[in-house]
Amino acid sequence: MVDPWLALEVGADPGERIAQVGAAHEAFLTGDPSPQQVRDVVHRSWRRSVGALLDPEGTPPVELTGDDLEGYRAAHPLARVLPLFRDLLGGIATDGAHLMAVCDASGRLLWVEGHPGVLRRAEGMNFVPGARWDEAHAGTNAPGTALAVDHSVQIFATEHFSRPVQPWTCAAAPIHDPLTGRLLGAVDITGGDHLANPQSLALVRATARAAEAWLAGPPGQGGPDTVTVTALGRDEAELRVAGRRVRLGRRHSELLVLLLQHPQGRTGEQLGLDLYGDDRLRPVTLRAELSRLRRILGADLLDSRPYRLRGTVRADFRTVAELLERGEVAGALDAYPGSLLPASDAPGVTRLRRLLDGQLRAAVLAGGDPALLAAWTATPAGTDDLAAWQALARALPPGAPRRPLAAARVHQLRREYGLTGATSLQRPGT
Repeated sequence: MVDPWLALEVGADPGERIAQVGAAHEAFLTGDPSPQQVRDVVHRSWRRSVGALLDPEGTPPVELTGDDLEGYRAAHPLARVLPLFRDLLGGIATDGAHLMAVCDASGRLLWVEGHPGVLRRAEGMNFVPGARWDEAHAGTNAPGTALAVDHSVQIFATEHFSRPVQPWTCAAAPIHDPLTGRLLGAVDITGGDHLANPQSLALVRATARAAEAWLAGPPGQGGPDTVTVTALGRDEAELRVAGRRVRLGRRHSELLVLLLQHPQGRTGEQLGLDLYGDDRLRPVTLRAELSRLRRILGADLLDSRPYRLRGTVRADFRTVAELLERGEVAGALDAYPGSLLPASDAPGVTRLRRLLDGQLRAAVLAGGDPALLAAWTATPAGTDDLAAWQALARALPPGAPRRPLAAARVHQLRREYGLTGATSLQRPGT
């Protein structure tokens, strides 16, 4: 069976393939919705790129530079793994033909390393640290598409949506937090057409798995009994317990979040009020739901009288709260893919969601860091946050590429909210 994530079949002629896909790319840009000779993963990515209103002649924006970039990547979880990347991909980064790159979960390049001559060539397409290479800003490319589909992938030559990137071929694999499953970023190798082979894809896959093992720490750290819960940015929580991944239903997701928020335990009545509210409290229904949850977790993980969790349970929303308590705003924002169970209307979950979103938002606004403000406005909770967009527009220097976009978003939101009158976006002292 042909691997759909590989760019070329064994024995295929690279030059012929470049011409075939290049013709399909031109046909797609002129209105052909289903071009021939294009892999499905590439066609879907082209459609997403068009949906983002990208210019096929454009290059990605550089969002972070100087001290902002240094501070951001120093605080990023993948900074711990940089020695491993250099150890495994060091030859790639110094052979004069390839680059090694690492990006965060938003597609921002954290590190790009290689021979100076190759780095200079890559600068022409803004393949530099601090640039935003997710599909929404760079179109189809290996690190951006790997993040979009959460799978390792090769992107070959004319498969790239942006024409300035088409002389290159790349392979990338996503990296996840080994405890929570949260997407942290991707590792990439970029070079010429010769990278379109099974070995390059296997290399980035192996490097990503090694990075996850490194992040997990020494064998046994956290223990086999550690339970992890992922509930941010998703309507139904994912539970990892005893080597299993379990997607919970809505009510079980809400119950687990409420139990995690109250490690000291909750009575049945307290849980019922948090879950249903006064007017819908049904003790029999609640007991049935808790009984089903106990079967999923295991009898030794859920106590009753009061109801509480036993053992070590880690949750992504608790991680964000703990980072905020320590004043690590950048880390908290990086660990935050979206609101807690956004579709839930359970009173207790709604309160907790508003509290966590409000605390994170307040910390970002108080700091005034343009990188953090940009990251917040890219989240579902921040995309319509007028105050955050205003703060971002003020924080960016006049020549920053993103400043006109932020100012335009401010004016758009003011119109949508029915606000009139002038508003100043001038930075203090300018």
